[in-house]
Amino acid sequence: MSNLGVWENAEPGVRRCIKQAVGTLMMMEVHFEPGAEGYEHCHVHEQMSYCMKGKIAFRIEGVETVLQEGDTIYIPSGAKHGVTALESSALLDVFTPVREDLLKR
Repeated sequence: MSNLGVWENAEPGVRRCIKQAVGTLMMMEVHFEPGAEGYEHCHVHEQMSYCMKGKIAFRIEGVETVLQEGDTIYIPSGAKHGVTALESSALLDVFTPVREDLLKR
């Protein structure tokens, strides 16, 4: 059983939905209330994030980059990272390989 297509709560003020997981790629949509945080963490997966709306501050290995609608960012495998929504925001995240830890909850 997977949670593909199901919205779930992540951290406070953060909701996510896995859109697709095929082959070695996975796509997930993540919505943030203003001020919500995606806590710092790391994983073996490579990640790219696209800011669909809003403004969000990414911290990757201690370096902060602010993304606005239309911006993208790359997170290498093993890099410690987290985010803070500076306003109501939405991201589209792509991972490789598939995040089995999120898919089979």
